[in-house]
Amino acid sequence: MPKLSMMEAIREAILQEMQADPRVILMGEDIGVFGGAFHVTHGLLEQFGPKRVWDTPISEAGFVGMAVGAALTGLRPIVELQYADFIFCAMDQIVNEAAKIRLMSGGQASVPMVIRAPQGATGRGAQHSQSVEAWFMHTPGLKVVVPSSPYDAKGLLLSAIRDNNPVLFLEHKLLYGSASPGGGKALSDPSLRPIGREVPEEPYAIPLGKADLKRPGRHVTVVATMVMVHRALAVAEELANEGTEVEVIDPRTLVPLDLEAILTSVRKTHRAVVVSEDVSRAGVGAELAALISHDGFDYLDAPVERVCAENTPIPFAPPAQERAIPGTADIRQAIRRVLSGD
Repeated sequence: MPKLSMMEAIREAILQEMQADPRVILMGEDIGVFGGAFHVTHGLLEQFGPKRVWDTPISEAGFVGMAVGAALTGLRPIVELQYADFIFCAMDQIVNEAAKIRLMSGGQASVPMVIRAPQGATGRGAQHSQSVEAWFMHTPGLKVVVPSSPYDAKGLLLSAIRDNNPVLFLEHKLLYGSASPGGGKALSDPSLRPIGREVPEEPYAIPLGKADLKRPGRHVTVVATMVMVHRALAVAEELANEGTEVEVIDPRTLVPLDLEAILTSVRKTHRAVVVSEDVSRAGVGAELAALISHDGFDYLDAPVERVCAENTPIPFAPPAQERAIPGTADIRQAIRRVLSGD
């Protein structure tokens, strides 16, 4: 099986679904001639033509709204946003329209669309570095997917395109550029490492709502998302040399959430740490910690720890960004706190 970067795995998933289903179309700024801001859609305009690959005006509200209408009339649009930060320009179209139409129509209408968006802090400052997943976990009617590896990205995207509900598919920019990862200027972080398997050439679907056990352990459960999966695994490897076995769970989808997989781990380890890049206030960490504390209370020997970004806009200066975003040292300290009971 070939080793693909996440960018290549996502492109392959789109290509295979477009070949298999003529209803699948692409929409977004510069996705055709330019191949997308991160070149994920490179070559698809030449292969499928302008009737199925649409370069749109610079208006997220306009082209996301157009995608909702296209989905309602039988197409299956994949919408690319240049940066996840720009999604807020289309909040009404996503939150008030796409997410609610199925319920408001009594199931007579559905909106089978995927919104792809790169997110995460990569030195681009406050308006190009946010993590947006918690905004949309809060929105009933949307599904939220957060892959951490090329293998997961391809299989989850195929499931997302085939789903009859709107799906937000978030891609961390640090994970785009290598085969699992391992190279490239953006991947200088030594904690980024290969996860899981190589990517099969044939189409395969990973069910939405099915978590993945990235590393087994017995002393503490770490639930991590996206790039934080890699940092959690780096810490787990380090602590294994000290005799501490860290179990790392990757939810892969936040809506639907595989809470049972997380609780199964907590029943074994009796301790939990939640790690995400979004801010701590009302974020992914807060929601997962609340669920674990409520549903797994009888199994916990210590309070659930959260490791999240500071409640601040993402700074542009590299030292300030490093301070604001969780790193391996923050994860290590949280694990040691929960193990000591402090």
